[in-house]
Amino acid sequence: MHIPGLTNAFLAGAAIAARRITKHGAADGEALQAAAATDALNGISTDIPTAAGMTVDVTRSGLAAVEYGGAVAAGQPLTADAQGRAVAAAPAAGANVRIIGFAEVSGVLGDIGSVWIAPGVIQGA
Repeated sequence: MHIPGLTNAFLAGAAIAARRITKHGAADGEALQAAAATDALNGISTDIPTAAGMTVDVTRSGLAAVEYGGAVAAGQPLTADAQGRAVAAAPAAGANVRIIGFAEVSGVLGDIGSVWIAPGVIQGA
């Protein structure tokens, strides 16, 4: 399901695949494809892949279509894997991870799921 709220245009600091979690780049107004659960996540790329140096639209609120990087259950908090896909956030005890939001539907590796965008940080118990 894709019901975007706020969508911002950023300059892609590197290639960004379709429906991937993005993070803030080094420069203001720059976005990169997320690569870790500790990245400063900022949204989900749209269904159009973007080359480095081009404009990328990033959905920052609402519901966004995202590619899953593993098994996900509806309601689970989601973070990014090394390819910017959404995976269940499961921090180790005392470790912090950033989340992009919560899964709206269950799915498995390669599925296009839906995330309710609600960025935050969670800590493992």
